Amino acid sequence: MSKKPAVKRLNGKVWENSRWTVHSGRLVPGRGRPEQVTHLFKVVAEKVPFAALKSIRDDMRKQGIDAQGVYIAHDSMGFARYAGRGNIFARLRARKNAQKLELVYFSFYVIKAKKHEREIETMLIRVASPLLSFNSRKVRASVLPGNLMDYEAGTNFYERQYKKGRKLQGVDE
Repeated sequence: MSKKPAVKRLNGKVWENSRWTVHSGRLVPGRGRPEQVTHLFKVVAEKVPFAALKSIRDDMRKQGIDAQGVYIAHDSMGFARYAGRGNIFARLRARKNAQKLELVYFSFYVIKAKKHEREIETMLIRVASPLLSFNSRKVRASVLPGNLMDYEAGTNFYERQYKKGRKLQGVDE
């Protein structure tokens, strides 16, 4: 029996305007992909218009889904400009109020195991750091690595270090 990809099952429309509609749904495992396979996320939403924020929040409340997780605010080109974790809708609303004209879309991820939120947030911030113009915490807009202490204890790592006696130079080898 070959494994089939997951199938999208739509629950219904949550929000719409003249250009976009936002639907809720669930990914149903395909044949050969048992339900017992654990997944990292409870809920994902990627590059949704900010105008849909309240409608999505209300829909998640109606379903009893926790609104804690990792979120990203994007500009009109879809580039990440802010990333963080916590109460998704309150934090995104505050960020949108602070940068009304710059931010157009948002993404969020409700993580199944809350203990991983901090590490996922750290990874997102590090990957997108040159673009995160509204973040000042954990951003590394250079070739220098971040602080390993931002990750959970017990995490294995590889760390590059300068050899003794070498001076820091602008170009990494």
